Amino acid sequence: MQNEELKAKITELLSAATFEEGGEWLNINVEPADWLPLAQQLRNDTSLYFDYLFCLTCIDWKTHLTMVYHLSSTKHRHNIVIKSKLDRNKPEIQTVSQVWKTAEFHEREVYEMFGVNFLNHPDLRLLILPDGWEGKNPLRKDFEDPINMIKL
Repeated sequence: MQNEELKAKITELLSAATFEEGGEWLNINVEPADWLPLAQQLRNDTSLYFDYLFCLTCIDWKTHLTMVYHLSSTKHRHNIVIKSKLDRNKPEIQTVSQVWKTAEFHEREVYEMFGVNFLNHPDLRLLILPDGWEGKNPLRKDFEDPINMIKL
């Protein structure tokens, strides 16, 4: 499917979705509450069949956080980017680890680096950092480490 066809199909699935123009891949903005139901439809709809989550990350804009998911269909060879704006003070979104197994580890990394709470995640704990780093979120722009004199 071309981007315009993907846009029409996704609008059918979620009329509240908005789109960013100008990229190679279709960029879709969704509310956090709409993300899990849409993810399930993107995976299960045979005309879309987004079976591969190949990147999941977070961006700190100082005023809010944005979750970013890159999806691909290995069957249809199309790609999309899903973005969801989160409240900086209480960043949370439903886990999609039951939809794409690869999300389980990516979500753990975003949890420890940015402090995003993935609701209903099966094993939300530190992945890379040692014990004692819970809640420090070193990739946030307001992170300060006085021992190593790091201020972002």
